Amino acid sequence: MLLEIKENPAPVLRQKNVKIKDPLAPEIQELILNMFETMHQAQGVGLAASQVGFNLRLCVIEVEEELYTLINPKITAKSRKKILLDEGCLSFPGIFLPIARATQVQVRYLDQAGKPQKIKADGLLARALQHEIDHLDGVLFIDRLKKSKTKDSKQK
Repeated sequence: MLLEIKENPAPVLRQKNVKIKDPLAPEIQELILNMFETMHQAQGVGLAASQVGFNLRLCVIEVEEELYTLINPKITAKSRKKILLDEGCLSFPGIFLPIARATQVQVRYLDQAGKPQKIKADGLLARALQHEIDHLDGVLFIDRLKKSKTKDSKQK
């Protein structure tokens, strides 16, 4: 079932999301399937639960035909090296902005089966993980734009 993607300035996008207690609950499993369907329909790389109106620490990502379901994800390490690339967001249709992100991240999470996982990522997957986990903390990519510009102006 397709879900409505909330667009800025929907208040749910600014909420810090709550941990999922039972990853195997039927409503969570159904939400995951609906989020993948919605993300594919919108031609996105990732989608956070808050973007479809659910205040839950859950996001889905697809990079290079690999599907990732991340329940209660947490970034446990990130590289100091950053890269500035144009980034978009399904909650900001048609807008792409230069955002500085760590080139590599390590994330701990529960998978769709509720099993603990750890992933080390770089490239597009690292960027998508940072973007989606930001959503779960109520942080939007436009917030990172200000920090990227601030850092750039200090270096000049």
